Amino acid sequence: MVDIHDLPDLVSLALEGTKTGIWDRDVAANQIRYSSGWAEIIGFTPDELSPRLEDAVARIHPDDVNYVKTEMERHLTGQIRFYEVEHRIRCKDETYKWVLSRGRVVRRDENGKPLRMVGTTADITSLRELSAQLEHTASLMTNLINQVPGLVFQYRETPDGAGCFPYASAMINDIFELAPQDVATSAAAVLDRIHPDDRRYYQQSIEASAASLTPWHAEYRVNLPLQGTRWRQTDAQPLRQPDGAVLWHGLVVDATNRKNAETALKELARIDDLTGLANRRYFMQKMDMELSRVQRGGGQQSTVMMLDLDNFKAINDTHGHGAGDLVVKHFGNLLREQIRRYDVAGRLGGDEFGVILSGTTVQDSRIFAERLRRKIADAPVNVNGTAISFTISIGMSNMDAGDTDTETSLTRADEALYRAKRLGRNRIVAAGTADVVMTG
Repeated sequence: MVDIHDLPDLVSLALEGTKTGIWDRDVAANQIRYSSGWAEIIGFTPDELSPRLEDAVARIHPDDVNYVKTEMERHLTGQIRFYEVEHRIRCKDETYKWVLSRGRVVRRDENGKPLRMVGTTADITSLRELSAQLEHTASLMTNLINQVPGLVFQYRETPDGAGCFPYASAMINDIFELAPQDVATSAAAVLDRIHPDDRRYYQQSIEASAASLTPWHAEYRVNLPLQGTRWRQTDAQPLRQPDGAVLWHGLVVDATNRKNAETALKELARIDDLTGLANRRYFMQKMDMELSRVQRGGGQQSTVMMLDLDNFKAINDTHGHGAGDLVVKHFGNLLREQIRRYDVAGRLGGDEFGVILSGTTVQDSRIFAERLRRKIADAPVNVNGTAISFTISIGMSNMDAGDTDTETSLTRADEALYRAKRLGRNRIVAAGTADVVMTG
């Protein structure tokens, strides 16, 4: 299980100074680790929080436990794509806070059983408390709303599509860098702030809410004179008016940090946990991109390699699967050190790897392959004082503009790898009419 402190810098930067934290759950071990930001939400430090899942469940408000467990189980069993719940959680001082937790399974075994889940938790106590207070007294509304970390608004749209904001809290200055009077009679100034690529989506979300009188929810980018490009989230409830217009009451909040965190979590889902290389799915996406680049490049070639650890089953049988994992991890590190920054290396299966050498012919790639093979021979893995030596077999093929799809070149490389295995392993075979076989 990856330690929460080893998460990419992007996540830490995205969440720094916010009331949002990261959690990382080892499903099989029933353990969960927390970032410092997560622990801070409830008044702890990470060292004070037990990794036991039972302790995490015990912090949930008794009235919310069944709901949280049900939603978690629905996600773990694949009934819903994402886990998202609002619930109360007990703090160090024995008070409760409202939090919004989102997450997803990022790794499953070959049978689909969840192994690892990563997510975020945000403190939404202030928004919950605000909602309750607004129900008590209208006279307190203005003072409270102007302290909310978001824009509280009324939006009105007539049947002909003309819209305005009869009410906008002072936070409109932060959210849209506008004043309430700028939008009191026309919403055009807000629409001008919406990112051009998101403008149509924004308008369609309003139209859909008006047509069905369902809640208006939209996440979109804005281009602001001072803040630049930021993410915004709108949530509002519609109400049909006697004249046919629709009036929404809602909230616009800054979603930039959350969107950045979600992007970082998606990036985690592309990486193989053990080696830190691209996983199979992401590697194949990069293959598609590389083939497209070659086909646009006017005769350029790239090389795709298939690599396999020789007699890997014997390593597992002799030294145990833990040692086998260390061998795989060690090889992944060596592979990462040898490729260029614009090349791609991925783990495609247990001991099967792939490499894309961009803009490189098979002839040049042989030099890389031989250097890697010799590097491995000179660097056995030390496991509990025992040096475990291993070798690799490599099959390679060119990728050129004549390939109809990535499977064409990948199959050639795979067939070359098979020949390398059949010819005695620990060698390099290049696909083509005149195969070149190299060994030490």
